[in-house]
Amino acid sequence: MHVFVTGASGWIGSAVVPELTGAGHTVTGLARSDASARALTAAGAEAVLGTLDDLDVLRDAATAADGVIHLAFKHDLAFTGDFAAAADADRRAVETMGDALAGSGRPFVLASGVVGLLPGRVATELDGLDPATDLPGGFATRQGTARLTLDLAARDVRSSVMRLSPTVYGDGDQGFVASLVGTARDKGVSGYVGDGANRWPAVHRIDAAHLFRLALEQAEAGSVLHAVGDEGVAIRAIAEVIGRHLDLPVTSIAPDDAAAHFGWLAMAVGLDSPASSTLTRERFGWQPTQPGLLDDLEKGHYFA
Repeated sequence: MHVFVTGASGWIGSAVVPELTGAGHTVTGLARSDASARALTAAGAEAVLGTLDDLDVLRDAATAADGVIHLAFKHDLAFTGDFAAAADADRRAVETMGDALAGSGRPFVLASGVVGLLPGRVATELDGLDPATDLPGGFATRQGTARLTLDLAARDVRSSVMRLSPTVYGDGDQGFVASLVGTARDKGVSGYVGDGANRWPAVHRIDAAHLFRLALEQAEAGSVLHAVGDEGVAIRAIAEVIGRHLDLPVTSIAPDDAAAHFGWLAMAVGLDSPASSTLTRERFGWQPTQPGLLDDLEKGHYFA
């Protein structure tokens, strides 16, 4: 199968590409820069220059492919305060690629997330199928894009939504866990909010990449998958490992002080969003093989 992958040179995409080529697929990856294009070529993929705003590029690449995995998102824009604009750009990209695939029966796999589906309770693949009505604009758009993807099944697209854990970890990660480590270094304490009992789901990026391939190859139209290895790791447990490796005190941060202490991480650090992948494992035979989040933290690469 010839697969078009957006975000192909990113943290998850750089694991998805070798997973696909190792299984005999060929890959064309969307590259935002010449450096990204060179990285894709070195990984054995073809590169097409463009961004999520280049809708003609997305349309042509999706039309020429046997399937699409959509990983790209404007995280730089989202993390600097304009999540709504990032979500809008993502929506336009999905609409464009969905139109290109309509009537073909070809697969389209969307990267989404499990956070916020069922706060305080363990979310399953059956939860959150309809967008919530009480979310801020950008988050509502993001959930609406997932619903749009599932609805592509009615247009003869073998569409599926891959809900990723908020923490996709591993050596080289620059996401939430790395940011928590950086915050601990800057503040001189390893912090958690309140009693720290709130939970983050987590998945190793190698395990996530394997599941993306399974979704591309096997997922039925309208499927939801959960890329969740650890159902819910208590934030306090993460803070304790960080504190031990950095030789820093581990401290509770009052909810009212979280924004000042954690910055843009504050909302994520305070969330309790455990999630299950039981249905995904049963349906696809997916079994994570990499170390869990706490074991991976103990390896020390986050502190090098």
